Amino acid sequence: MSQTDSPVTIRPLQAGDEAEWRALWTDYLAFYETSVPEDVYQTTWSRLRGSDPQDFSCIVAEQDGRLVGLTHYLFHRHAWKVENICYLQDLYATPETRGTGIGRALIEAVYEAADEAGANGVYWLTQDFNHTARKLYDRIGKLTPFIRYQRP
Repeated sequence: MSQTDSPVTIRPLQAGDEAEWRALWTDYLAFYETSVPEDVYQTTWSRLRGSDPQDFSCIVAEQDGRLVGLTHYLFHRHAWKVENICYLQDLYATPETRGTGIGRALIEAVYEAADEAGANGVYWLTQDFNHTARKLYDRIGKLTPFIRYQRP
């Protein structure tokens, strides 16, 4: 059975996933031509495993006993709503699994987590050149007219 034919398990991040999570997140950051120092890895891992409801959460995709995808998301307040909203910050699937439904399954798992938390809104950002991911996003989300600015 090839890797893409094997069943995929979508599940919360577990304590024993640190090394594989780190490798996936490193690859994700490299895709966006960036990196972070060691203290950011350690802090992010701690937040992902923490119990503060405002901390990040992580859902992973596991196939054949190894992690092949991840998503980081968090809930935060919104000035225009009473309930929290969900920001899906990072989504990554290994190159060999892209197009197999892993990205969709991870986004749908975040949708489910948001519903369970009473946060009916989920949003995310991507770069305009990320055409492969945008094909999925156009099917599972709604493109908005907002343009992002940030402090220089």
